[in-house]
Amino acid sequence: MPQTLLFGEVLDAADHLSTDEKEELIEILRRRLAEHGRQRVIAEVQEARQALAAGSCRPVSVDELMREITS
Repeated sequence: MPQTLLFGEVLDAADHLSTDEKEELIEILRRRLAEHGRQRVIAEVQEARQALAAGSCRPVSVDELMREITS
């Protein structure tokens, strides 16, 4: 079972890295965040497509959507 680190512990560990290692860590975290964001969007699109196929929502125009939001 993987060991769970507290946020502060991770920050303290990062303090012991060299500048190059810190920069590499930042880039790795940015790539992971971007991938997580892409996966979240993919899941939301799949959920929306399923809702549309099930008939629990319907396509609307931008004007209709704006009227609904502002009313």
